[in-house]
Amino acid sequence: SSAAESLPIAIMVSLAAVIWNFIYNMAFENWERRQQVTQRTLLVRSAHAIGFEGGLVLICLPLYMIWYDVGFIKAFMMEAALLLFFLVYTFFFTLGFDKVFTLPHHYKKAFAS
Repeated sequence: SSAAESLPIAIMVSLAAVIWNFIYNMAFENWERRQQVTQRTLLVRSAHAIGFEGGLVLICLPLYMIWYDVGFIKAFMMEAALLLFFLVYTFFFTLGFDKVFTLPHHYKKAFAS
């Protein structure tokens, strides 16, 4: 069945997303620390969401191209609806996350003057 054929790619993409999420967020938080970011503004949040989703697309498109034996445009079109949904989801999820869990105190203490 079509669903059974898609299960392996769904697992690969999910695994890639989990690994990318860990790597990207570690790198982003290191960047924030170096830039002495003490507050996640709308611009910072937008940059985070766009960067995360952009990287995930670069990781997933080759997987789709190989698995489904399609070209770049077809793979991108397959990903487009998910990309749009998860871009909005990522932005609002992390915005809500920042409201509940603020930046660690050591960020604020280290850069308070």
